[in-house]
Amino acid sequence: MKHEYRRHVRPQCTRLSRCLGRLFDMQYAIHPALTFSRFSRPASSQSRHEMAPVAAMTPLTIPQLTAPDLAHAKQRHHVYSASQNLQLHGILKISLGFPDPGSQYLEQLVLSLHEDHGHQLPISHSASCGWFWDVRPSINTPFQTPQLQARSETMEEFPWHTDCSYEDLPPRDFALHVLQHDRFGGGTLSVMNVQRLSELLSPGTRASLMRQDYGIRIPLEFIKEPAKRGVVGSVLTAQQDVQPCMMRFRRDLVTPLTERASRALQELDMSLQDAETQAQSTLHLTSKDLSAGTVILLDNRRWLHARNNVKDPKRHLRRLRWDAVPLNNAPVE
Repeated sequence: MKHEYRRHVRPQCTRLSRCLGRLFDMQYAIHPALTFSRFSRPASSQSRHEMAPVAAMTPLTIPQLTAPDLAHAKQRHHVYSASQNLQLHGILKISLGFPDPGSQYLEQLVLSLHEDHGHQLPISHSASCGWFWDVRPSINTPFQTPQLQARSETMEEFPWHTDCSYEDLPPRDFALHVLQHDRFGGGTLSVMNVQRLSELLSPGTRASLMRQDYGIRIPLEFIKEPAKRGVVGSVLTAQQDVQPCMMRFRRDLVTPLTERASRALQELDMSLQDAETQAQSTLHLTSKDLSAGTVILLDNRRWLHARNNVKDPKRHLRRLRWDAVPLNNAPVE
């Protein structure tokens, strides 16, 4: 796809400019990474184009940046660092050094990524809600979609999923700005590396998950066009050796359309619950890791994410999704 090519292979860059870019990245973007090996052992520190065998994986890490003030959202070096880390690792933690109740930093950073690095603008969440979505229990607050409660507005656990798996143009990236972390130890954010997960599946299952054999239903609270209730597409996508595997998945929305697809989905379900798979591919980010004033950026296709039960009714995160690019899907009649 034209957009894919622009994001990952910039034809105007010479070998010299790429080398200078790496030096630039080392000077401004490389910060001590957060390592969560106490939660999940292996993960890869290699290039996404040279994945190691499972047995050779190293502990997963999360690169991190700091933003001392709001101006950093437009500061060239800072925005470049965010772009590079997101492209290379698919995940980034940013610690804000200032109060930001309106999430202005996040909005301005994404606009800077759009202007300077080719990212698409944010998408709206529903017919009634714009760019931002408040992830918090709707106990004393109204639902953001009238009369309909989203799963993120409950205190229940939310199993492994991709955001907007039901969209024609699923957002490549999303971010969560932590306004109030869970003070009682709940609401842990877990992330699973899709490339590592896919390497633990059988070749036949991987091939089946890449077929356009799955119906994906749109939740009622996120319907934008009344006549459109879902899409048909694949669960797993891989574009040769250009990039790692990508996934669009939320189990309660997916219906296999063939017997082969059903068998593949069963193996995927088992793998997602398998202790070894989780140890090889998963990080668990507690409230201590994502305290108030933290922004976490995630490649929505290269990482699945989940949440355990929320214990604090005051827990409040703000979400933004952007860079929506197409996958090969057919509309559901």
